[in-house]
Amino acid sequence: MDWTSGYASDIEYVNGYYREQNPSFLNFVCVLNGIEPVRLDQGFSYFELGFGRGFTLNMLAACYPQAQFYGADFNPAHVVGAQELSRSVGLDNIQFLENSFEELATGQGPELQQFDFIALHGIYTWVTALNRQHIVNFIARYLKPGGIVYVSYNAMPGWASALPLQRLFVEHADLHPARSDLQMNAAITFASQLKDANAAYFLQNGVLEARMAGVKTANVHYLVHEYMHKHWQPLYHADVARDMAPAKLNFAGSAELSMTYENLYLTPERKEALAQISDLSFRETLKDFCLNTAFRKDVYVRGARTLPASRREELLREFSLGLLVPRAEVKYEMKLLVGEVSTTEALYAPVVAALERQASSLAELGQLPELGAINGSGMGQIAALLTAANYTEICWRGELGDNRRAVEKLNQFVAQQTRFGDEFQNLASPVLRSAVSASFVERLLYKVMSENKREAFEPDFTRLIAQTQAVLLESGRVLLHEGAAITDPEDVRKELEIQVGAFFEKKLPIWRQLGIV
Repeated sequence: MDWTSGYASDIEYVNGYYREQNPSFLNFVCVLNGIEPVRLDQGFSYFELGFGRGFTLNMLAACYPQAQFYGADFNPAHVVGAQELSRSVGLDNIQFLENSFEELATGQGPELQQFDFIALHGIYTWVTALNRQHIVNFIARYLKPGGIVYVSYNAMPGWASALPLQRLFVEHADLHPARSDLQMNAAITFASQLKDANAAYFLQNGVLEARMAGVKTANVHYLVHEYMHKHWQPLYHADVARDMAPAKLNFAGSAELSMTYENLYLTPERKEALAQISDLSFRETLKDFCLNTAFRKDVYVRGARTLPASRREELLREFSLGLLVPRAEVKYEMKLLVGEVSTTEALYAPVVAALERQASSLAELGQLPELGAINGSGMGQIAALLTAANYTEICWRGELGDNRRAVEKLNQFVAQQTRFGDEFQNLASPVLRSAVSASFVERLLYKVMSENKREAFEPDFTRLIAQTQAVLLESGRVLLHEGAAITDPEDVRKELEIQVGAFFEKKLPIWRQLGIV
């Protein structure tokens, strides 16, 4: 019997961190949309369906030691890999299960409690309709009243033009049995030949140009898990909302934070058209038509309670914001999912300047004299757009337990793994209780500094560069300059001088205030 149900399982999924699954982030989405969140300071429980490589779940368990985390994935390679990571870090608040959605939904797996959060990323589009029903049944059975669900999925109408391309990949793979990554590469080559032969499908769908360019350069493991599934089905928001209704779920809002503010992307003409629609699910779906949305990040609540305006203002001020990039890299003409957004630099720049000094609560930032009498909602929008642009990260400020030791051990594990490859691309911040992107060289530097903490404060650049170059050589990796590999040792040393200097000048001050070093 085929246990995969048409899902590609012979190679592992990519190892990523998805911040939208973070409890603080999900609570922020709820509060922005006027929905009562889950209290995090009383301990909470969290379940991830289809955790993939388990990096997000391990990251969250390290960042929130007072909470209990569970995850299930039917791929045994994913389960054992995630377990090894948690054991290496010494996490005792996480459990990984190897169960199908059917087993979990029908209680055939281990006895489970009810959960405050249930999350699934990269699952709902890629499984059978029956498994989608099992997912909803699991949520109905195990989500607490007031609990939050995060579900992401490929969306229509944004995928409409590419539906035949995915079918082409799958059909070609069926005719050429091999490991999935080899099938994927062969299917891309064949599709490129069709395109070069001026097949009308490609000629008459100009938007495919960018997609074809993307599949030629993307990680093949990602491509397999994106495209090579027989039951792959992009979905309309209205259909997903109908699916979730039997579990008593109400749509709370989008984890794509810029979607919260309709004035950013609904022109007067679009607003006039949507004003004729009273059904909330259809109205939300029509926004996807306005934006041609190809991927949705939906947040649902079981028994959503509307917040009074004063309570919403109070809760917004409880969140903290931390800067992720050097101040000079922040642009106030922001390129967001909803399009290019012009923000008011006179309001945003003082916030960024304050965050350069230290992570701060929205209440503290709201007291900046340059902002005048800004209210919690105004600060919430500033925080939402800075975060949507990946300049900042949001975190609930309350007492959540000391996570510094667990976070440090996780970061040391990630840094050590850099010797073997580039799959772990984040370090954890104990202050933000979330992950921060870290380049290959930055992770090598963290490894060297964690072994000699004085280097972070009294750096010997000659020694640091030599040690980093030695680890680089050991790992078999090469540095690139303008896309070309650097092979000469002296040129490598010079490139490292540049990158190490930039790290200490720009990135290390951020890491210090975020508690990474």
